[in-house]
Amino acid sequence: MKKSIILLGILATSIGLSACSNNTTTSSATNSSAHSGHEHHKAAVADIREETPGADVLPQFLKNQPKDMKLVYLSVAKNRELLEKIPCYCGCGIEANHKNSYDCFIFKNKRNGAVVWDDHGTKCGLCIEIAAKAMLDYNRGKSIKDIRKDIDEKYKEGYAQPTPTPSL
Repeated sequence: MKKSIILLGILATSIGLSACSNNTTTSSATNSSAHSGHEHHKAAVADIREETPGADVLPQFLKNQPKDMKLVYLSVAKNRELLEKIPCYCGCGIEANHKNSYDCFIFKNKRNGAVVWDDHGTKCGLCIEIAAKAMLDYNRGKSIKDIRKDIDEKYKEGYAQPTPTPSL
C-alpha cells in the first residue's frame, strides 16, 4: 500500500512536469488543446547515457533532479518486465529508436549487473506519466494486458506514433 501511495504521488507530480523538451508538433492535431505540450523528440543524440554498477545506483544526471524523478527512475529499474510491454507515445520510437516505455529510462542492462541509464525520461513528462501510471496500476494488481490496453486507449489520439512494442 505504501508503494502505491508513493507511485501515486509520482504520477501526480509528473502531470505538472513539462512534457517533451523539443518544440515540434504532434503528428495528430485532433486533441491539441487536451494534449498540448506532448511533442515528439527530434534529436535522440541529445540524450545522455550513463553507466552505474547496478540498478540501485542512480546516474549523476539525476543529481539535481527532483526527488520524485529519482523515485521514478528507481521504480522503472525494478519494473522491467512490465515496462518492456508498455509503449511510449511521445515519438521516441521513431526519434530515439525506443521499443517501449522502459527504454525511456534505461538504455541497457549489462550481464555484470551494471545499468546504462538514459536521461530521456527527465525531459519528457509523457514518458514519466505513462511509466508511473503503468507501475501504479500494476502495484494495485492490474494485469499487464489490461494496463497495456488502458495505455493504448488513452494515448491513441492526439499523441505521436507509439513505440513498436510487440502486442501482448
